Amino acid sequence: MSALQHFLAMGGYAAYVWPAYAVFFVVLIADSAAPQLRRRRILRELHGRLARQAARARRAPPSSATPTP
Repeated sequence: MSALQHFLAMGGYAAYVWPAYAVFFVVLIADSAAPQLRRRRILRELHGRLARQAARARRAPPSSATPTP
């Protein structure tokens, strides 16, 4: 058995070690991607909110400065 094969076999524990590494890297990637995805979602929501607010301001009749009796 070559040194690389011996390393990859992990002394007979490869069935436990390599999936643990895989889970670690999946969690690491998800943990680094989550804030970026959350930021995009928040920016999209804020953009929509500002667009709705601007549309509402354009539709609203101008308020008069003097109150009517």
